[in-house]
Amino acid sequence: MEPFTRLKGLVAPLNRTNVNTDEITPARFLKTISRTGFAQALFANWRYLGDDQTPNPDFVLNQPRYQGATILLAGDNFGCGSSREHAPWAIREYGFRCVIAPSFADIFYNNCFNNGILPVTLPEPTVLELFKEVEATEGYTLEVDLEAQTVTTPDGRVFQFPIDAFRKQAMLQGLDNIGWTLSHLDEIRAFEERRQQEAPWVFSLK
Repeated sequence: MEPFTRLKGLVAPLNRTNVNTDEITPARFLKTISRTGFAQALFANWRYLGDDQTPNPDFVLNQPRYQGATILLAGDNFGCGSSREHAPWAIREYGFRCVIAPSFADIFYNNCFNNGILPVTLPEPTVLELFKEVEATEGYTLEVDLEAQTVTTPDGRVFQFPIDAFRKQAMLQGLDNIGWTLSHLDEIRAFEERRQQEAPWVFSLK
C-alpha cells in the first residue's frame, strides 16, 4: 500500500449527507472481489444517465473544474449502510487519497485505512465553510499533513484533525492489516519456535 504522508490536492465537493455505500458503489457492480475495475462504478447512479455510460453533466465529478481531484469533501455520516469494501476500492481507484467529512460510518472509516485512503474528520461548521469556498473558487486545493494532523487552506488557515495513533503510523508507513502483521514476521517466527519447544505435542497434531 502506498504510504500517506502529505497531500496537496484539488478538492471535489459532494455536498450530501448520509451517502451510503450502495450510492458509492451500486450493488450491480459487486460481481467480483478483485480490488480493480471499480473507478467507473463510483457514484454511478449519479454520474451517469441510466446506462452507466452517458455522463450526467449536472453531477459534480463530471464538471471539468473538478477533474483530477484527489480530495473528496463530503457531508455528515459518509459511508453509512452496508459494510461493502467495494466502496473504498472505487474511491481509491478513481483517484481520491483523502475524504474529509464531519463524520463517517465506523466500518467504512476503518476500511479506508486498509485501502490507502485517509478519512479526515472536521467539525461540521468547518466543512460547511469549506464547501462554500470550494464551490466559489475554481482550482481550490487543500494541503493535508498526516504527521502534523492538519488541513491547511489556500489562505493559510490550519485545522487540526484527530486520528488513532496506530492508524496514523500504519498510513505513514503504507501498511494495511496484513502488511502490519508481516512487519512483525521475525517476532512471529521466534514465538513459533519457542512454542515448539514448550509444547511440541501441539505441533505433532499437524
